[in-house]
Amino acid sequence: MAKKYEPEFRERALRMLTEALPEHASLHAASKHIGGLLGVSPDTLRVWHRQTQVDAGAKPGVTTDMNEENRRLRRENAELRKANEVLKAASIFFAQELDRPRSK
Repeated sequence: MAKKYEPEFRERALRMLTEALPEHASLHAASKHIGGLLGVSPDTLRVWHRQTQVDAGAKPGVTTDMNEENRRLRRENAELRKANEVLKAASIFFAQELDRPRSK
């Protein structure tokens, strides 16, 4: 499971990465250097950096806000599907009850 980092830590790591970029030949090299200092995977830093650029509109992609909205809607959709299944089962049950002849 992925390790969760505090937002403040992420912001600090991204600031350090941004400051280190001019001193390195590539984003990979800067990520490797800063990742080693902070104990974070270089790939994690690159993903954070890319997502920051997407959120700022500098690169194409799905923003963090849109990802969160999609997750919320998927959860809501799953809950509604479950509720529909319950309602269908209940309607079948009550329809069968209405079709049964009543004994006197």
